[in-house]
Amino acid sequence: MFLDHPTITATNSLTEPDRIERLTRVYGYVAALADLSGNKHLIEKLSQLHDHKGTLIVFWHDMPTEEEKALFVQGWASRMGDGTTNVEHEV
Repeated sequence: MFLDHPTITATNSLTEPDRIERLTRVYGYVAALADLSGNKHLIEKLSQLHDHKGTLIVFWHDMPTEEEKALFVQGWASRMGDGTTNVEHEV
């Protein structure tokens, strides 16, 4: 079991708690996609997920691959996420 999961934050999370729930769903969705593709190290590379007014910002400890970035775009665009491809990455 992995215990060092990324911090999950959102702009206006006190007045819009559904943003945190949405990020939690997207995190699980992306982790499952990574597992299915054989990527066992994606969650170790993550530092934080932040929802800034509908834009997902993914903070990384280590440089992500293009495939890892694409997993977050897929997750955020899904019904689990915001339904958009507004994703930014910060290392």
